[in-house]
Amino acid sequence: MFRVLLIAAFFFGAGLNWAQDVKPLNPALVDSKWQARWIACPNAPQKDLGIFYFRKEFTLNSVPEHFWVHVSADNRFLLHVNGQYVGEGPSRGDLFHWRFETIDLAPFLHTGKNLLAATVWNYGSRSPVAQMSNRSGFMMQGDTEAEKDVDTDTSWLVKQEKGRGLAATNGVAGYYAAGPGESVDGRLITWDWDAAAVADAGSWHAPETIGGAAMREAQDSDNNWELVQDKLPAMEHRLVTPGKPVRFEGLAAKPKFPGSSLEIPANTHATLLLDNQVLQTAYPELVTSGGRDAEIKLTYAEALYDAKGEKGNRNEIAGRQIQGLTDEFMPDGGERRSFQPLWWRTWRYLQVDVTTKSSPLRLEKLDAWFNAYPFVEKATIAGDIPDLQKLWDTGWRTARLCAHETYMDAPYWEQLQYVGDTRIQALISYAMTGDSRLARQAITNIESSIVPEGLTQSRYPSRLPQFIPPFSLLWVDMLHDYWMYVNDEPLVRETLPRTRGVIDWYASHLRPDGLMGRVKWWEFGDWTSGYEGGDPPQEVDGGSTFLTLQFIEALRDAAELEKQFGSPERTAAYQGMIQKATDTLNRLNWDARYGVYADTPAKKSYSQQANVLAVWQDVAPRGEQQAVLRRVLGSREGAEATVDGKTVPPMSAMSYYFRFYLSRALEHAGLADLYVGQLTPWYDMLKLGLSTWAEKPEPTRSDSHAWSAHPNYDLLTVVAGIHPAAPGFSKVRIEPHLGSLHELRASMPHAGGAITVDYRLDGGRWSTSITLPEGLNGELVWLGKEYPLHSGAQTVRLDGGR
Repeated sequence: MFRVLLIAAFFFGAGLNWAQDVKPLNPALVDSKWQARWIACPNAPQKDLGIFYFRKEFTLNSVPEHFWVHVSADNRFLLHVNGQYVGEGPSRGDLFHWRFETIDLAPFLHTGKNLLAATVWNYGSRSPVAQMSNRSGFMMQGDTEAEKDVDTDTSWLVKQEKGRGLAATNGVAGYYAAGPGESVDGRLITWDWDAAAVADAGSWHAPETIGGAAMREAQDSDNNWELVQDKLPAMEHRLVTPGKPVRFEGLAAKPKFPGSSLEIPANTHATLLLDNQVLQTAYPELVTSGGRDAEIKLTYAEALYDAKGEKGNRNEIAGRQIQGLTDEFMPDGGERRSFQPLWWRTWRYLQVDVTTKSSPLRLEKLDAWFNAYPFVEKATIAGDIPDLQKLWDTGWRTARLCAHETYMDAPYWEQLQYVGDTRIQALISYAMTGDSRLARQAITNIESSIVPEGLTQSRYPSRLPQFIPPFSLLWVDMLHDYWMYVNDEPLVRETLPRTRGVIDWYASHLRPDGLMGRVKWWEFGDWTSGYEGGDPPQEVDGGSTFLTLQFIEALRDAAELEKQFGSPERTAAYQGMIQKATDTLNRLNWDARYGVYADTPAKKSYSQQANVLAVWQDVAPRGEQQAVLRRVLGSREGAEATVDGKTVPPMSAMSYYFRFYLSRALEHAGLADLYVGQLTPWYDMLKLGLSTWAEKPEPTRSDSHAWSAHPNYDLLTVVAGIHPAAPGFSKVRIEPHLGSLHELRASMPHAGGAITVDYRLDGGRWSTSITLPEGLNGELVWLGKEYPLHSGAQTVRLDGGR
């Protein structure tokens, strides 16, 4: 089978697991200049769109046990050895932290002549916003002298691909920051780019060298790529279904394709709509025979749209059309030609449009190769919460599709690692998988975005700078979260000094009374009616309750880190700022008429968000916290409400995202038994046919947004009650909130094994069974009483507490 891109079943098959846990790096290469050269295609675009093939033959007298190489490219590479897929990359970073992948080629080598072949591409100005770049280039370095024959230099060959380009538009309506659709002309493609023998050898020529490969911190490197080793595992790739046919036009009968092949007669236009039932991220692979000059389009969408441009129920098809990113292919008439985009796509619905010319076309098959970070679901939950499994599976699917070589806010629309989303995603990862590697990547990548003012960028990597200062505060919180869940003290110690620039920048913007003054850039708090453009209300000189409270949260987390690892003076200063801001909020922003906090001292507007934070951060006095939250939960947008006989002013409502912080406040105030009753927005999304959690209520742009997946985390931590009680999860606190439930079973991964809990209501008392892994102890908290927990299994009888 000839392929534009060969990602063979050998790679995707269940029996192949080539991702090594240990990635070697020769000490001689560390912080040094390498023998390998960055190479490029001469007389070709440097920064604009360009797709290139590189190849190198070398001979082995015998196959070694290992043949480690370090590979990178700008923008990206796909590497084949002897016609077989072996790897791709590099994971995204900036030029000061340009990743290289470490790959063992030995399983793909044989005695005698071997061929290395790489596809390298640069999308130029249409690259995803998350893709940073210097210029097109490729690099391979052998780990030791034994692999030096494959180091990139002028002994390699290169050819520019003329048959691949980009679709004219991205085909979407709304803000879109992910990669472009592709246009592939099979009549011009170099089909044999990875074959042992090429048909047009004269079109291949020596590359130009454009600099020496060098690791970050090497002395006086001559190019902009400061190389660092990618520590992440290879992404998961496995065969999945692309969908089943649900609508067709231009065909005599409903086809069985992609279950079996489909013949399209000459001079025919045919359309086939596939529904995968659930959203997925995957590489589509379409194999065709014949049909020279035909036009094939693959369009990918999260949902179908009605005549008003609205999605409505995601399961409905009648009267709805597809709109979305499109790839275009034109066959050359050859047999079993395989077309595949260079980057994965996101879809529930996939539409195949075919227009044949004078030759019939056979669609041999359409496969999909799932692609995402290789998280393994280790947490479990079961109980008598309605539709619990649907809630759990939908949240897990959302978290998975929004995690690749970085966390991503949305797999379809943006694919950007925003701090506000990423903090929640990381917590889900800790609680559901016990895998902290992607979170570590996020902390360090976002740290790399810090600018001279001391702030992080709001999202990173990103070639388009964007600043949301509140997200810098959330990055500080994210480091504290990591400290509590992960036993990685060196990273926390190393990163802590960088948090001080964030805190100092904010401190410089405080008003004399301790409230936050006006800050710059985008002061995003939440998507809600009263926060224009996402910004919480402020006065001319600031005074925002919301922004002040976010600063208080970061100060609390930073103070704990400073107390453990840093400066006692800073700890005291942070605590002083917390106290001053707390006193002023209660003096100026508390509105005694309503028993809630106003958005500013002027008391002209009110929001659920500000009051949730006031409770969680203990600004609201302990005796008032439950009453404040009950008023928040009973409030309405646009109209007053009455709660327990007290008038509550109109309040801006929380989004799916900000309900994460509501969960924390409920637990903090002793109202977490109300949590299950707060899942209505998620049940409403299930009724709309969503298979992942949306960005915001209808009409929503994005059908998969990781910040809405926090119920999975909440169910484990708030309802089942499993929390780290000491840094590095060295102790556990189990404090369940079972409300009206009768049974609940859950488990959470821990470095030592699984933490399991089993709660069963029996005769008005709870029979509670808890198992902790070896070496872990802690406490069970129930109705204010503490029970010691030890490693192993134990059973406790608890009062019903209803």
